[in-house]
Amino acid sequence: MTLRDKSGVGFDPARYFSPAAQARRARQHLPAFDATDLPVRPDYVAAVAAQVDTVTLVSRWFNAVACRATPAQAAALRVLPGVAKVEEWPLRNVAIAAHQSTIPPTHQSTNSTIHLPASSPKPITANDYLLARRQTGHLDGAALRAAGLAGQGMRIAVFDVGFRGLPEHPAFQELMAGKRIVATHDFLRNRDDVFIGGSHGTEVMGCLAGRLPGGSGAPGVALGLAPAAEYLLARTEQLHRERYAEEEAWLAAVEWADRLGADIINSSLAYTEQRYFPEQMDGHRSLIARAANLAARKGLLVVSAAGNDGDDDWVRIGTPADADSVLAIGGLDPETGLHVDFSSYGPTADRRPKPNLAAFGIVLTTTPGGYERLEGTSFASPLVAGFAACLWQQHRELTAMQVFRGLEKSGELYPYFDYAHGLGRPRFAHFAPSQPAVATGPTFDFVPHDSLVAVIIRPEAALRPAEMLPLMADQSEPVLPATAPIPEAKNPTDNVPRVGREQPVAPSPAPLPEPNYPAYLYWNLADRRGVLRRYETRAVTQRLVVQVPRRFLGGGNVLRVHFKGYTATYSE
Repeated sequence: MTLRDKSGVGFDPARYFSPAAQARRARQHLPAFDATDLPVRPDYVAAVAAQVDTVTLVSRWFNAVACRATPAQAAALRVLPGVAKVEEWPLRNVAIAAHQSTIPPTHQSTNSTIHLPASSPKPITANDYLLARRQTGHLDGAALRAAGLAGQGMRIAVFDVGFRGLPEHPAFQELMAGKRIVATHDFLRNRDDVFIGGSHGTEVMGCLAGRLPGGSGAPGVALGLAPAAEYLLARTEQLHRERYAEEEAWLAAVEWADRLGADIINSSLAYTEQRYFPEQMDGHRSLIARAANLAARKGLLVVSAAGNDGDDDWVRIGTPADADSVLAIGGLDPETGLHVDFSSYGPTADRRPKPNLAAFGIVLTTTPGGYERLEGTSFASPLVAGFAACLWQQHRELTAMQVFRGLEKSGELYPYFDYAHGLGRPRFAHFAPSQPAVATGPTFDFVPHDSLVAVIIRPEAALRPAEMLPLMADQSEPVLPATAPIPEAKNPTDNVPRVGREQPVAPSPAPLPEPNYPAYLYWNLADRRGVLRRYETRAVTQRLVVQVPRRFLGGGNVLRVHFKGYTATYSE
């Protein structure tokens, strides 16, 4: 329920906000506090608590109280003098178990999987090692490291189902030794221990701050781009059930993260059919979408997984990825560099373009049993969050929304966009002062004919450069042997399912291709409002790539094409 006012409450921002939070607001020229930061009136809360069995959340941001109440109690709440509005959570499929376990090697249609016993740890193969290097290399990891950017001085909050096994995992020795986990809280049980429940948060953290085993005491290869950042770990998700209490926990966690000075929030969660209908994914319906947008106003960058429903009946992105000010991250296939089938598609229900950016949706990351290949946009999101932390570290004068827009403009496909790839992967060269942007000349032409418009590749753009030599390790990181042992898990009977549909991926029998993918041509057809009517990606094998009937170009429709860094439009 929403309360009427906050009149008469006292508030000292210097005592409420941590020094990091105060510094973040000062850097972004935000006021020390606003009305949403003021505490809720205690007399209003007391009046509500006297009428119900349980108060589950008190939110400063929304001046609201969540509670469990019978219909008679709800009617009594509506007449309280401090209550402005009482809304009921609509119960839709609340009791359905969303996370089911299956035995490998079942494919992507399953929700999750079980861990193999730690008594038979999987070796880290040469292909695993290559994938680990490529998941950061694809986001210009080598250039970021060369620039000394690893998230130093940045504070990242991670909202997830649990971080079981993280403190003991060798991948996080450097993180733990540096005491860079500065705060933790379980918002479901109201205690500080988050190293329980599921291990999905441990897997996500691997793509932010995890490392492979190193040699001779040296740090191993980084699995994410922000191993030097500070972290706030929040447990907001419960295994086996999708309940609205988790959205309440998410709201409580984001207020907590704001107070403790988080710069970035990674939310590898996507709420969909367990509580919403597709037409409600408009960025305004869900509680967490509204909370995420408010967080952006307060100077936080919210990064969210787009979801893993691209190959099932739901198809579209979930919430909070649908929120306007949330950076929604889709998944790419490392073998092709293109959209991976399970990654959810845009647009939002109100036809806004999503996802925003994309990164590998198949990764090598940390599990309680060691290291494992997993798939899901849950891992693309922290890869981009780590990238964002490095860029913001270099440009601390930017506001959260300036970073948001800068990341979008750095997309490899920008200004081209589609509902599968978004704007593509972000690129460091867009931000690097020593690498001024170089305008790309035309690589194709539109050639109108009587009934169609052809897209013809220019001869000089049709040439493919010589293949690169196999990717070599940076001098700053040791080369791992082809097979390395994995430490045993603390709990050999671990059998907890993961959140969402993330699951292990069977190792490829042949080495993965190097990241110099063939040149793809992207094209879309948009109406006068910018809503895409069709889009496609094609491998270029001849100079004539696309032919679009001219009848499709009437009524203000626009044809947009992207090839080798050059984007152009055609309309009639």
